[in-house]
Amino acid sequence: MSANSSDHNSHNEGMNAIIPLPPAEIHLWLAFYDEITGERLLSDYWALLNAAEKEQQKRFYFAKDRLRYLVTRALVRTVLSRYELIDPREWVFSTNAYGCPEIANAQAREARLWFNISHTDSLIVLGVTKHRALGVDVENFRAREVSIDIADRYFAPAEVADLSGVPPHQQQYRFFEYWTFKESYIKARGMGLSLPLDKFSFHYPHDRAVKIAIDPELADDAARWQFWQFQPRPEYLVAICAERIGDQPMTLTVRQAVPMQSEKFFIPEFLRISR
Repeated sequence: MSANSSDHNSHNEGMNAIIPLPPAEIHLWLAFYDEITGERLLSDYWALLNAAEKEQQKRFYFAKDRLRYLVTRALVRTVLSRYELIDPREWVFSTNAYGCPEIANAQAREARLWFNISHTDSLIVLGVTKHRALGVDVENFRAREVSIDIADRYFAPAEVADLSGVPPHQQQYRFFEYWTFKESYIKARGMGLSLPLDKFSFHYPHDRAVKIAIDPELADDAARWQFWQFQPRPEYLVAICAERIGDQPMTLTVRQAVPMQSEKFFIPEFLRISR
């Protein structure tokens, strides 16, 4: 989908309506920011930013990074306003002790609204839920070449061993399978990279499954977390980690959006799900 000034007025009916978000649901929003180019639309995004965000956006040297930042902030502000009656310009954010972003608006905090965001080359992913911790991560594994030696330094021994046994042409993909799951978990914990990456590990019992094992040192229970992984397009890998609350199974709903212009449901084919 290309977003340009000529179709700026094709505003979908209902795009400003509040979306129900029961505790058992997780909503994921995808925005392919390279495809958003209309000057009027980008000007509307700019109007949503606060003074600090406008200053931050100007600091990026490359135009693509300025665009990514602008669309990210517009996506966060407009999407959160689909869940609480707060004007997109009035959202306030803070950071926790580990530097992770949080909602500061009292109304949304009382509603236990939780969000997490990730971006990679050309794609932004925003996760929203209530009453539970959530972490998301996305990587463009074709645009980003990594040295497998990184795994030797940061991954758990079982993951390093598994990676070394994968055929060389599949190692990049397997690395990012691990990496996105690991990032989603540390983001759900809200502790960033202060959580040692070698103190928890992921295992693949079969082609569609994933399990996490957590070192007792981290004082966490593996059964507390649910994981999903899918590819929104062939070059992207998305991982989601959500906290389990009670026995009710969680459902994941995905939408693709151009903020303030269009949105549509996206039906993911899950590559791996934890049971």
